[in-house]
Amino acid sequence: MSWHLARMAGLDFETTGVDPETARIVTACVPQVGGGQPPAVASWLSDVGGEDIPAQASAVHGVTTERARAEGASAGEVVESIVAALVQVAAHDLPVVVMNARYDFTVLDREARRYGVAPLSERVDRLHVVDPLVLDKRVDQFRPGKRTLTALCEHYRVPLGAAHTADADAVAACRVAWRLASLYPELAAMDLSELHAAQVFWAADQAASLQEHFRRRDPQAVVESAWPLVPVPEAVAS
Repeated sequence: MSWHLARMAGLDFETTGVDPETARIVTACVPQVGGGQPPAVASWLSDVGGEDIPAQASAVHGVTTERARAEGASAGEVVESIVAALVQVAAHDLPVVVMNARYDFTVLDREARRYGVAPLSERVDRLHVVDPLVLDKRVDQFRPGKRTLTALCEHYRVPLGAAHTADADAVAACRVAWRLASLYPELAAMDLSELHAAQVFWAADQAASLQEHFRRRDPQAVVESAWPLVPVPEAVAS
């Protein structure tokens, strides 16, 4: 059976910003869908460790600083729960579908280190990641237009629901991954280990191409190529 016809998990965060080195998790969702079983969804709201949620971030996902502080669980406990949920996903050998995985996994890693939680990378030997963004760029490289989750849902005719909420986005990303594998047999034919390894190379190639494009205007432009996790900067790691 192809991976896209079996059970899969998702992952999505709504955060305080776009820089994964500094962004804090506001809401999170780890759903499990497919495989002929009912959906199971775990979701969290964090108090963001007492930090403020910028107004521009609240405008996107709808969670204000006041709500996070009043209703959110301790940020460290939320991060531990997310990592623990993904450890269980890995133990059951389920793929984790993450739109723009480089961002989410890096945010989670930095949050774990921030709160003294053992990072996911130190707790699992193998995690199969499926990134609809990387896959879409691979199979339809020259399609014009945006490559946001909303755009991919429109292109692949996937219902999104309440966009920019972690629950809806995580489930929608799984549906996009299913649609991609259904439309492109070369993706469905790979086992999860092959697909994960291929995405490492595809993501690096895509980053190099984007960096070349940016350097036409800025010779110093750099686009991160690591996937699905950006290594801890040397200055921080040391």
